[in-house]
Amino acid sequence: MPGNEISREKLVETALKLWDYCLRNDFSGYDPYDALNSRLLKIIPGSKTKLFRLAVTQLLKRLPVNLRPLLLIPETQNPKALAIFLKAAIRLKQGRITETSEQINYLINCIVKLRAEGPYYCWGYSFPWQTRGVLVPRGAPNLVCTVFVADALLDAYEYSGRQHCLEMAISAADYILNELYWSDNGNAGFSYPQPGLRIHVYNADLLASAFLARIYHLTGENKYREPALKVARYVASRQNEDGSWYYGETPESRWIDNFHTGYNLLALKDIVKYTGREEFSPIIRKGFEYYRQNFFTPTGLPKYYNNKLYPIDSHCIAQSIITLEAFRDQGEENHHLASSVLGWAIEHMWSKKGYFYYQQHRFYMNIISYMRWSQAWMLLALGQELAVPIGTI
Repeated sequence: MPGNEISREKLVETALKLWDYCLRNDFSGYDPYDALNSRLLKIIPGSKTKLFRLAVTQLLKRLPVNLRPLLLIPETQNPKALAIFLKAAIRLKQGRITETSEQINYLINCIVKLRAEGPYYCWGYSFPWQTRGVLVPRGAPNLVCTVFVADALLDAYEYSGRQHCLEMAISAADYILNELYWSDNGNAGFSYPQPGLRIHVYNADLLASAFLARIYHLTGENKYREPALKVARYVASRQNEDGSWYYGETPESRWIDNFHTGYNLLALKDIVKYTGREEFSPIIRKGFEYYRQNFFTPTGLPKYYNNKLYPIDSHCIAQSIITLEAFRDQGEENHHLASSVLGWAIEHMWSKKGYFYYQQHRFYMNIISYMRWSQAWMLLALGQELAVPIGTI
């Protein structure tokens, strides 16, 4: 194990300090992938080429020195970060850690203001990003960002009965169904990162399927259930023999990492929960067994990849905690490991300035604060540890 389980008092202290840090910064900050927001880089010859955009994004993502102020990259509010903060705020309130009602309303209002233009409620990232195939413009709605935001709005609806949150989430579900869902002779998926692309990214497919299953559960409308099940069945069929999934279906997507595997497992659990289809339970059991055996060192540290420890990453730490807690019903040892991982993170990845570092590498630490990647996810992990079930307050 990476260390002793952390005390509740220490968890509360850390959560309050991190919450205060995020409040003071208005939930706004830098992102590992925000290089193309630079006003300076845009004037460099060749800046409009795919190779340049990929290179500068990867360079800034990996540098342990934050050059963003020099490159005129602004701090921004990211819709996905706001969604994760909204989930965390609800859990902190459930756990009676802090009174977050005002901040919950503020986060919802910010999310509404950042919706993409068009007939649906949908969201994109606060920076343009270059994939290996396409350039996604800043703010352009995409599947993953929309799912995270709309799912957080459903948390707000179920916690407080905010009807407009449910209405926005249903609109997002219609966007996914009408603009992103595709089916062809038993093969079905959701376009990502842009509409019209029929490329399977397995965690994106499952996240959308789980969200549509939740909408079905709340509305009773089968138009959401059937596409969700069709896509989930396809992704389940792509599980490797050992229980793992690659990131995606293309040759360049054949890697296996910690947090995307966690997304897959939690999404499948939600699909079972909201549709009652136990056909996915053996897939989940096999996947979680692989997850436990391959994403933690013998001492309990969460690995980034199935075959590689470094970098020890704050997002992987957070998702490991969230995933392990979700499988607490499979054994109390999962809770103990989650608590131990969180204790290690507070001891080794926590800054006295009130935030979590980005990554620990073999020979150095990247101490840059990233609002979406690190702070939002770690606050959600802390909230997950401290929350009590909805309805007990």
